[in-house]
Amino acid sequence: MIRLDDLNLFVRAAALGSFSHAAREVDLLPGQVSAAIKRLEAELGIRLFARSTRSLRLTAEGEQYLPFAKGALDMLQEGTERVRAEDAALQGTLQIAAPSDIGRNTILPWLGEFRAHHPGLTLRLYLSDNVTDVFRDPVDVALRYGRIGDASFIALPIVPENRRVLVASPGYLQRRGRPRSLDDLARHDCLLYTMHGRPYDKWRFGDGDGRRVIAVSGPLLTDDGEAVHRWAAAGQGIAYKSWLDVAADIRAGRLEVLLPEIPGEAAPFNLICPHRKQFSPAVRLLHAGLRDVCGPLAVDLPAAA
Repeated sequence: MIRLDDLNLFVRAAALGSFSHAAREVDLLPGQVSAAIKRLEAELGIRLFARSTRSLRLTAEGEQYLPFAKGALDMLQEGTERVRAEDAALQGTLQIAAPSDIGRNTILPWLGEFRAHHPGLTLRLYLSDNVTDVFRDPVDVALRYGRIGDASFIALPIVPENRRVLVASPGYLQRRGRPRSLDDLARHDCLLYTMHGRPYDKWRFGDGDGRRVIAVSGPLLTDDGEAVHRWAAAGQGIAYKSWLDVAADIRAGRLEVLLPEIPGEAAPFNLICPHRKQFSPAVRLLHAGLRDVCGPLAVDLPAAA
């Protein structure tokens, strides 16, 4: 088994061009460094250095192996730093943008628990269904539905399999009947909300060749996704919502899934961060916690096909 100390001495000896200089850095004798390199060579079955009384140089095999040795040591160092950072008390301010519905009903209550475990952390939560610009707006991370097409963003999946579902209350279905096909939606009150500043009145279903776009209408329109959720639960019409938003009401019987055999539009739920360097310990713990709290909501998600 390769010893990490031997690997580190190999990297330092290669950088310094001398066993003696590498030994001096760590307060060892040159013979101890030489013995470490021999152990490593025996373990690998290759010769790493060409030695003479006056020079030390890497062999072709040593040059080929060196970047892998450096990479392994760098990864271990990064892991150690992350663990130590996460064990330490979190400090500072974390600014989070989230959609209104899941933000109020799922994330807001959980953030209280998160803050209780990290009392040195200040949290600022911004709830809106407008798309947050993580480069310009005063937020550190954004929670967002949908596929991320902009390669400049870093997207960490929270619930990648999430989809939209058609839902209505038992009371509405008793009064108006249950749609038997997507075309039947034209005869129903569909609950609308604005998306990107425009009414979301063309609902997309399926994937690939089976994709369909259905034009819908209704007497109620809002700029708040949670309002649509409440209208649906109150029997005002049919909503087309993220499963994560309505899963609790479906399990409780306050809402029913319509046409479950037809896959809804994919709506993966992600944590968006502008740069990998902003993956602070607080952001990493936030992401892990959100996966824990949101993941179980997707257990009963209707199959995509």
